[in-house]
Order: sequence, then C-alpha cells, then structure tokens
Amino acid sequence: MPRPPGHGPGFEVRRQKIIDVAASLFARQGYAATSINDLGRAVGLAKGALYYYIGSKENLLVEIQSRVMGPLLSRARQIADLDTTPLLRLRLLSESLLTIIFRRLDHIWVYEHDYRSLSGAELKTLLGQRSDFEQLIAGLLTEAVEQNTFRTMEPRLGTLQFLNLHNHTYQWVNPDGRWDAAFLAREYCTTLFRGFGAPDHALPKIEEQAEAFKRDHPELSLDPEEEWKPTSA
Repeated sequence: MPRPPGHGPGFEVRRQKIIDVAASLFARQGYAATSINDLGRAVGLAKGALYYYIGSKENLLVEIQSRVMGPLLSRARQIADLDTTPLLRLRLLSESLLTIIFRRLDHIWVYEHDYRSLSGAELKTLLGQRSDFEQLIAGLLTEAVEQNTFRTMEPRLGTLQFLNLHNHTYQWVNPDGRWDAAFLAREYCTTLFRGFGAPDHALPKIEEQAEAFKRDHPELSLDPEEEWKPTSA
C-alpha cells in the first residue's frame, strides 16, 4: 500500500510492524478467526487508527505476502542477471529463498494457508508476484537445458519441482536448529540437479563456485532484506 501523502519514515516503520504482528496472529489463530479488534489490541491502536495504517483486513494478506515477495523478487532478479552459469544462479537463488523462509515463517504460513480468502484486485496482486518469481526460475531452467546441462524438460514442471522442494520447508524447519539456509540449499540443489540431469562431476564444482562467489562478493548479499551493493568492478 503506498504511503499516504505527508507521512514520514516513522509511518512506514509503524506500518511494517503492524504487518509483522498481523502475520504472527494469523499464523497462530488463523486469518478468519482473528478480528481487527484482536490486531488493534496487539499493536495498541484503536480500530480507526489501525485502518489508517493498513486500509483493510483483506489488504493485510497482500501486505504480508509483499513483505516476503518484495525483497525476494528484487534479489532474485539481481541473481538472475549475474554473468555466470544458470546452475550457479539457481543455487544462489535457492539459498536466498530459504534465507527469507527461515526469517519470515509466519508470513509464509499465512500466505500458504489464507491467500484463498482474497478475491479481485488483491488476489491478482498476490498471484502476480508469485508468477513473476516463477518466471525467473523457469528462465534459469530453460538456460540450463539450452546449454545441455539439464536434460530436456517442461520448464513449468521443473519450476514446480523447485518450488515444491523449497516452499514446504516452512512446515517443519527450526530456524535455530542445526540446518541453516546454506546447508539446505546445498542439499536441495544436489537432489534437483542430479534429477534434472546435471553430470555428477559438476555438482561439487557448483558448491565450490557458490562458496567462492559468496567469499569474493560479500557486497552481493543473498539475504533479500539486505542491501545489494554491486561494485564498479
């Protein structure tokens, strides 16, 4: 939701906090079972003041999705534009996606369970963001097929396999456990790349390349919520 005229950065900080609290409430109680009054009590605002920040309860579902998809889409586009192999870009995108899943579990939960509560323009916005992300993955898979790195496949089916392996992580992952985003990205991509037909000898090299990329380009963070600062070099 665009910032209303005349509001400074404090307005946006407060609005984002409300979105995060709403995600937590919806994840615990369910979207339908959570009233505006429940949310108002949680953030210390009366109903009128709350609507001033969020517009409507329905709009919160779009905002919760955008809290994840906004930075993720931006980072995915930057990764897709890198001048390197499609396998390495897929591996980096995998880790970026898992990084934000680890951090925004409540937001992911709400999207997966409650997006069907939307209709009209709100649903169109939400599905459009997801479609844009899927197109980036499909494009990288197509590149890998064209380079004979992957076997011939239907890009849409390959994209769904990539997403199915990553997106359900929110159902079981423990962000404080022994598996972090980088570890899961390595495991997931090993499974996917072998299944998609990458030669076995290429798989360790991809991990070496991923580690070298992160070491040599600390300014290009895979974390979607951190700044991407490409150097002139």
